[in-house]
Amino acid sequence: MIPEPPEHPNWAALVPGGVQPWKTLSSRVLVDGFRVVLEDRVQTPSGAEVRYQYRPRGPRATFVLPVTPEGEAVLIRQFRYPLGATVWEVVAGGVERGEDLLEAARRELAEEVGGVAGEWVALPGFYPQPSISGVVFYSMLALGVRLGDTAHEEGEVIERVTLPLPEVYRMLEAGEIHDGPSSLTLWHARRHLVERGLL
Repeated sequence: MIPEPPEHPNWAALVPGGVQPWKTLSSRVLVDGFRVVLEDRVQTPSGAEVRYQYRPRGPRATFVLPVTPEGEAVLIRQFRYPLGATVWEVVAGGVERGEDLLEAARRELAEEVGGVAGEWVALPGFYPQPSISGVVFYSMLALGVRLGDTAHEEGEVIERVTLPLPEVYRMLEAGEIHDGPSSLTLWHARRHLVERGLL
């Protein structure tokens, strides 16, 4: 059985802090369902009252850089409707209710690129849009990935692309990977790839 990856040390810090300088006066749901949006009336430390619209803390997603036994990265090119564009990304997806992070990473790896990993390395987690969203992203490096059949969702338009790692990092440095979480996942994975002689 594949051992569970250790959590990255920074994952424990991705929780609400102790002191809350803003006081919530009222809260209402603007959008209910899969992507909840709230509007709160809050009082700031200066005493000003403001309205704040945001996605509350709670939703999580996982981002995975798959690397094959041959030392190649597996990226996807995915059409993103809000952009009206197809962009380069690492494997990613939401963590379902009751699902742990590794289960979600394994599921997304299998669905998006048909992959099964031999080893998992936990990378730092991060807040993608802390001014408007409480979503937390957790990134991982998947090594020894064997590829099989994909299982894309009905609305997904995804192309699986296998590239040499130096080419992927050339693309990153040239600004050709426009997806922020994918870029940050690649950045955090670099040290591990160098240490293993893969880059």
